[in-house]
Amino acid sequence: MHPTLDTPSRKAHWLPLALTAQLVSATALAQDAVPTEVYFGNLHVHTKWSFDGYINRAVSEPDDAYRWAKGEPIPGFGSDEPRQIGAPLDWYAVTDHAAYMGVLPLMEDPDNPVSDHPLADDITGDDPAAAFQAYSQILTSMFDDKREDPLLGNRALKVNVWQRVIANADEHYEPGKFTTFAGFEWTSAPDWQNLHRVVIFRDTETLPETPFSTLDSPVPEDLWRWMEQQRSQGSELLAIPHNGNASDGLMFPVEESYGGSAVSSEAYAEARMRNEPLYELSQIKGTSETHPILSPNDEFGGFEIWDYTLAATATPPQHKQGGYMREALIRGVGLTRQGHINPFQYGFIGDSDTHDGAAVIEEDNYTGKFGFENAPQHRLDGPPGVNEKAAEQVRRFSSGGVAGVWALANTREAIFDAMMRKETFATSGPRLKVRLFGGFGFDADSMSGDHWVQAAYQNGVAMGGVLNQAPEGKAPVFLISAMKEASGANLDRIQIIKGWVDDDGEPHEQIYDVALSDNRHPDEHGNVPAVGNTVDVARATYTNSIGDSDLNTVWTDPDFDPALPAVYYARVLQIPTPRWSTYDAAALGRAIPEGLPATIQERAWTSPVWYTP
Repeated sequence: MHPTLDTPSRKAHWLPLALTAQLVSATALAQDAVPTEVYFGNLHVHTKWSFDGYINRAVSEPDDAYRWAKGEPIPGFGSDEPRQIGAPLDWYAVTDHAAYMGVLPLMEDPDNPVSDHPLADDITGDDPAAAFQAYSQILTSMFDDKREDPLLGNRALKVNVWQRVIANADEHYEPGKFTTFAGFEWTSAPDWQNLHRVVIFRDTETLPETPFSTLDSPVPEDLWRWMEQQRSQGSELLAIPHNGNASDGLMFPVEESYGGSAVSSEAYAEARMRNEPLYELSQIKGTSETHPILSPNDEFGGFEIWDYTLAATATPPQHKQGGYMREALIRGVGLTRQGHINPFQYGFIGDSDTHDGAAVIEEDNYTGKFGFENAPQHRLDGPPGVNEKAAEQVRRFSSGGVAGVWALANTREAIFDAMMRKETFATSGPRLKVRLFGGFGFDADSMSGDHWVQAAYQNGVAMGGVLNQAPEGKAPVFLISAMKEASGANLDRIQIIKGWVDDDGEPHEQIYDVALSDNRHPDEHGNVPAVGNTVDVARATYTNSIGDSDLNTVWTDPDFDPALPAVYYARVLQIPTPRWSTYDAAALGRAIPEGLPATIQERAWTSPVWYTP
């Protein structure tokens, strides 16, 4: 039995002992400190200061990116139409690649030494083919040769660019109104398999002289050791892994990590969870909740699957296990049952991975991931000179996700602390509001009254929390609340996804439809009628004549076994709406490219609640 983290607002919230001392300052809330507001934002944002952003025609710098998130129009590549978000975000972080951060744009300056680089003329020239070839040489040195270009990696240059990154974040920070974070992306891709992490700092008071890049080490354990060194020097920081679907099974290793650590070892699990409380579940390169191969009985499990590695080919990854979150969550529960510490006890966020400053999260306002996609015909066909395999990957990009954070205020400290508590949820883009609480002291009336949220904190745990030892075998009760985005689509249903491992070591998952719109009910076989579909594909329109604006429910696990550890999270589905590619096809007056869905059911996923006997 693990020792308890006993705080007034987190009853039955358990953590391994070695983690408790590290995380208590970030997780503890005062008795009367109850988050009542959700704040939406993105942490995974690249600009032309990222080598791949620049090569792919990004025109936005960090200053442009922050202005876009605040609601200002910014220019795009090759278009007279500015890009502008429909409604401003609450917080934002520009996290360009640490490797060669800000260097390629400097090649345009003849007075800067990097303009003399042998590849500079090709990189800054007007020939896309030559620029891509130069780009490939840089990537090869990073991912294959594991070596750093001495001119592009000049330390003085690194320090200067990093200071400019910090200054940009500070300039746009408006506590209480708009929050920014200093951060970067650590871009490890062994054999083009994605192990990327975004690294975020709580404040800008004590920061390292330079960020840590894949050229320092491509091994996650080395990144975590570097993060520990920063803590010893006064920094507070976290890392967020992403794109497990593109890792070919490396993101959530089954037995041994890419760094050689045994997944079941206490040191590995503690280091991973101390440094990485959250996982980026959905972004432009698809959703990595689950895959139909892993969850064949999940009728909604094939949502926005981007089934590629980071290579320039369209070859799907061979290993689904180790690449998707749900499977890793359940495997982590199995490790708990064996007496190990769970290395995959993640909360969820959605994010962008835009490479042109603007995290374009709205299907009807999508302007692409890269600068070369700003024109709709290039999003559907690929830019001139791009082969069909690359064009296919571009067409299958999602519009990107967004993170919802239940925090005490719109400040760096409050949002960072909420992320450490895992009081977060992911969406595929819409800003619907979702809450999940679990506990043994709830009943059918626990969501009634004006102060039910305050009572929920006192009598259970919020999403991201852990329940321990069911009293007298009593099943846990969950409170789930969901509200549509004000200008968005109605809701179809709320589901609870449960995962566990049985006595024979076999993993299991079960999906429960716990709240349905339009007064629908399952039939005698448990089948739920579809919500319907109002989408006019030719016009790329829909109506809210079906579905509900909000759904709330109290649900008790009917199959609870108090002896078995389990993990639970909520998934909220919207009614069908047009995909971005449907909007583009309608705007161009042409058919949707073959293989793309005409409609999607956008959704939200809460951070889980774990039960550990």
